Amino acid sequence: MQVIVHGGAGTVPDEPEPRQAALDEAAEAGAREADVLDAVEAAVRVLESAPRFNAGVGGAIQSDGVIRTDAGVMTSDREAGAVCSMPGVEHAVSAARVVLEETPHVLVSGDHAVELAADYGVETGADLRSDDTRQRWAGLDDRPEGSPRDHLDWLRERFGTSPHDPKDHDTVGAVATDGDAFAAATSTGGRWLALAGRVGDVPQVGSGFYAAPAGGASATGAGEDIAKTTLSRRAVRHLESGHDAQAAADRAIEEFGELTGSSAGVIVLDREGDAGSAFNSDGMQTAVGSTRGE
Repeated sequence: MQVIVHGGAGTVPDEPEPRQAALDEAAEAGAREADVLDAVEAAVRVLESAPRFNAGVGGAIQSDGVIRTDAGVMTSDREAGAVCSMPGVEHAVSAARVVLEETPHVLVSGDHAVELAADYGVETGADLRSDDTRQRWAGLDDRPEGSPRDHLDWLRERFGTSPHDPKDHDTVGAVATDGDAFAAATSTGGRWLALAGRVGDVPQVGSGFYAAPAGGASATGAGEDIAKTTLSRRAVRHLESGHDAQAAADRAIEEFGELTGSSAGVIVLDREGDAGSAFNSDGMQTAVGSTRGE
């Protein structure tokens, strides 16, 4: 099994070593699995439980004070499942897998997704606030009230205004291959102070994640722009055109930057089992785990 994971494209973290250790653990957890879907789920679950990343515990708080998680998974036979806008679900990737395996649908949202996940044994009702997010929310002395229009008026000068906010970019993802099949998964806690109910690129097929016979990809960064340009599908399309994983990642990010002027990152695996990653932000930490040759 070959697995590559990412911890989000954004600023260079103040303490990169513990984040890298978590990424290394995630990649190793995925590489120990025999099935590609098990591999990406195992890897992402490690990162969803690590509050240093913006997924699961430590996710970003929306304008109403609630953390809502999103995730998507896809295999190279183009089976896909995704969930979005779920309060209290740490392991959104496992909920997304429920949608893939147990329903005829691709995307289930909100409280209905939470109830579906619970029916299939995924833990719900979790406290997703880390010490950091709890303190940051408590430190806002003008938290919005009223209607969605009131919330929008409040967040216009706040949402997406700080390129150095880690809670805007630290989405996590994984891609795995066993030399034959591929799987890709991405999970997020959203963007800091987004409008309550906002959903970004992560649970959208081809945007936050994509897998096909040629390979798989997982994206991270400015979610609205990733969704508009289908970044993960773009990277896999370059694999289909004959590029290797690194070239596909480089070309996808170059095109993304030209089209949007925003920052993002992408990880890619190709049919040779080679891994590629590229970003146009200040940094993006990744890790690779492998049992090839064992």
